[in-house]
Amino acid sequence: MAVLGRLLKGSIKFTSTIQQIRKIKPAKWQKKAFTKLLSKARYTQFGEKFNFEEILSSAIFEEGNEFYEKFKQNVPIYDYTKIYNEWWYKARLGEKNVCWPGKVKYFALSSGTSDAASKAIPVTKDMIKAIQRTSINQIITLGQYTELPADLFEKGYLMLGGSTALNEVDSHYEGDLSGITTGTIPIWFQNFYKPGQKISALRDWENKLEDITVNAPNWDIGFLAGVPAWHTILLERIIDRYKLNNIHDLWPNLTAFAWGGVSLEPYKQGLEKLFGKPVIYIETYMASEGFLAYQDRPDGNLRLVLNRGIFFEFIPFNEDNFDEDGNLVSNPETLMVQDVKEDVDYALLISTCSGAWRYLIGDTVKFTDKKRMEIKITGRTKHFLSLCGEHLSVDNMNNGIELVSKDLGLDIREFTVIGIKHPPLFAHQWYVASDVQVNEEEFCKLLDEKLCELNDDYAVERRHGLKNVFVKVLPQQAFYDWMKKKGKVGGQHKFPRVLKGKLIDEWQDFLKENYS
Repeated sequence: MAVLGRLLKGSIKFTSTIQQIRKIKPAKWQKKAFTKLLSKARYTQFGEKFNFEEILSSAIFEEGNEFYEKFKQNVPIYDYTKIYNEWWYKARLGEKNVCWPGKVKYFALSSGTSDAASKAIPVTKDMIKAIQRTSINQIITLGQYTELPADLFEKGYLMLGGSTALNEVDSHYEGDLSGITTGTIPIWFQNFYKPGQKISALRDWENKLEDITVNAPNWDIGFLAGVPAWHTILLERIIDRYKLNNIHDLWPNLTAFAWGGVSLEPYKQGLEKLFGKPVIYIETYMASEGFLAYQDRPDGNLRLVLNRGIFFEFIPFNEDNFDEDGNLVSNPETLMVQDVKEDVDYALLISTCSGAWRYLIGDTVKFTDKKRMEIKITGRTKHFLSLCGEHLSVDNMNNGIELVSKDLGLDIREFTVIGIKHPPLFAHQWYVASDVQVNEEEFCKLLDEKLCELNDDYAVERRHGLKNVFVKVLPQQAFYDWMKKKGKVGGQHKFPRVLKGKLIDEWQDFLKENYS
């Protein structure tokens, strides 16, 4: 057994054991994180406008949650458009001390899944440091995975993401978050990092996949990291190129797959057909706005990072706080981490060491274990359907597709759904990806039954306002071609599970032109 691998695993397991002894104190950790954030940002333009000095004094000297009440009274809730148009654009133009001390050197470009234009998210030195420390913490928790062999820590780590090349714009740099954080990779880790900086910097996704495929036999990969859809495409390409039975024929030491950003379930069945033996799945929750949570134990869910430069707030995701299109109402109810309940959907607000304040990140989560501060991502505030009160979440959709796929023995990796008028009431139109023949009526009937079992509101509305459900099966290439047309191929990009607004017309026009 390799000496380095043995030393790494031993030190990781020891440190992980020490961390497990420490009790989680969510309220204490979050108040400390809050105090640090306001202490550092109080003399910025944002901090002076919204009385951070007064709020900070309350956090330090007053008992209870008075500081939070003052924070809510003084600081409005922001979405991306509002905070960028009022504040972040100034930092992007080179102004100092806007929402965070100093000048912002990096902006992560993130297009999300529904907006056509790229979002420019500030990434400060403090945020890079927080991401690096959280990444180290996650590595430390690998000590909880006793089945991981020691020599795994000496194998290659294949990270499949966007281009690491950054664009220099005036006095700052812009690009994918992976490009911004690449410079923080420890020197000792660079020998294990694949596909290496030269290939990672490629902007053309096809060229990147081709170069990785060509070099694949030269690597001994033990760990995969990235979005499941694109890893599936890559592994299929490698297996086909070298006429393999499965990827373990080439990489026998492949043991773990770290993923995030989407539900794994639609891809898991397809991935496992590409593996020759069981692989451990480890979930992460990292966005351009920060590293929010990660899985720290086998069979656990995502554990919130409460002590690394992020203050969390939670808005109950219900009709009192959001309208039928997922827009936030005025003066919504907001809660701190100690006040949440399990099995309730919440929209996330974050304040961060990159100068995001009471920022609606767009994700919805559910606490599965409040004691351990574990959450599950259930969807997006704009990616759900409730035409007549059916309240169908992305979590429901993923689970429904997974159950139908298993029953019918299908590999369904991509799907999307839209709400349509079905006079005099409403209907759901599903588009499902499959390269094998599927009986659409059978699939539709089974999916409808599963969703009725998963969601009581959906079951009620199927007897009232939601009069029909339709399913159209398309080749998988249709979904990838659409992403390519939208300029969202590879890396962080995911196909939206729900289409709304102008995207409905664009998608349907695209299908008429290319897949009629």
